[in-house]
Amino acid sequence: MRIFSGALATETNTFGPMPTSVRSFHERGYFRAGEHPNQMQMHSGPLWAARLHRRPDWTLIEGMVAAAVPNGLVTRPAYEALRDELLRDLQQALPVDLVLLGLHGAMAAEGYDDPEGDLLGRIRRMVGPATIIGATLDPHCHMSAAMCANADLLICWKEYPHTDILERAEDLLRLCLAMREGGLKLGLTLVDTGIVTKIHTSQGEGRKLVDRVSALEGRDGILSVSIVHGFSWGDVPDMGTKVLVYSDAALDPDGARREVLALALAREIVRLKEAFTPRGLGIAQALDEAAATAGPVVIADGADNAGGGAPSDSTYFLRALLERKMDACLGPLWDPAAAALAFDAGTGARLDLRVGGKVCPLSGDPVDARWTVAALKRDMVMTGLAGVPAKLGDCALITSGGVDVVLTSIRCQGFNIDFFTQLGCNPATKKVVVVKSSQHFQASFSKIAARILYSDAPGVVTGNLKTLPFRNVRLPRWPLTEPGPVEVLANLGPRGERAAAGRY
Repeated sequence: MRIFSGALATETNTFGPMPTSVRSFHERGYFRAGEHPNQMQMHSGPLWAARLHRRPDWTLIEGMVAAAVPNGLVTRPAYEALRDELLRDLQQALPVDLVLLGLHGAMAAEGYDDPEGDLLGRIRRMVGPATIIGATLDPHCHMSAAMCANADLLICWKEYPHTDILERAEDLLRLCLAMREGGLKLGLTLVDTGIVTKIHTSQGEGRKLVDRVSALEGRDGILSVSIVHGFSWGDVPDMGTKVLVYSDAALDPDGARREVLALALAREIVRLKEAFTPRGLGIAQALDEAAATAGPVVIADGADNAGGGAPSDSTYFLRALLERKMDACLGPLWDPAAAALAFDAGTGARLDLRVGGKVCPLSGDPVDARWTVAALKRDMVMTGLAGVPAKLGDCALITSGGVDVVLTSIRCQGFNIDFFTQLGCNPATKKVVVVKSSQHFQASFSKIAARILYSDAPGVVTGNLKTLPFRNVRLPRWPLTEPGPVEVLANLGPRGERAAAGRY
């Protein structure tokens, strides 16, 4: 058994102000073929699962693994160079029985609305129809018909925060092996809900939905169910919330079971569309509620979430905290220049420093204050999702007027409280903790929070999608318009035999 595995992943905010270059991938995580470290990376779950479960009769060929922090459009040279490197690695590995990939699914590049569909199509043409191709995806992806047609199996992570990266990779490995060795044949149905919504799976209706979907797998011929949340800030035709269901073709030969299930789940998601995400508060209201609550109160500044392609340098909350003289900490705030000046000054120094507000109009105005450099750390690494490392670069903890701020030189959202604690700041002792993240902070910060609030501050990852100049998304789609129809986009039998698709 010859298995090839690699990864190429990023999430593209097409409204983001900064291009995604090759440097963006090298900064976060780039490993040439055979150089993957001895720790799972965020998008290398399939490779890691193959390592963990390797059998004596397997030859595992590890190709390039490259992932970038979400950002603006990937430049054409960057996408084509990285795509072609991964394809060369695969070409040199041929023949192979399995291709297992770590993808995100919401990449957009100059000249490519659907890079993952492009990549999978090229891989299929290279390996031929007999090789099994499977991939894991972030649920915040643009699931396209081209992706589904060129892969034998696509599995989205179920949890948001994404704590099940390895588990879904193990599901992928198990089912792909069953196709190759056991003769399993799959059919798929992809249904568009006509909306786009964020589904927080740690509580409420989102938790119930994930639990229900997980219980359905392995019963009545249904083998895999992915709830595709979609990525709201990607202006591409395939943006939207979808449902992808795979069934055993032997037990569901006409695909009726999977189609009925996918349509039922899609309609349920439409019905609950406004219940999946907590209400966003304005800055003043969030701080008022925090002031009236025994701390620590954690406030998510999701509009400036680097994980959604924002600069992570906005100053709206920082300015308000300083004006109110609140006992607070905030971060991670991306400001390489300010961090470098703090390192030049040294721990304990007091200096007048201009912080944040540098990248775009939605970053707000820079904050000028006299800061004390409380702590410094070179090449700091935060604990990321599912325990994978997340680089923050050279980091400084600066403090002024009771407000502690973590400055980073590498842009990344806040995953874990250790980006504070490594610098000697204990958020559990603060009245207010503002974290630049939409939801991935929740797994870690909920352990110390008396209350969690979600804000609706200005920013590139705004919750008010109607303020963004969409041009390419297929309409109608809620909340940009009224909901569109629940629609079967693809109904494919084994090896891509096409069944009927239509509107319902």
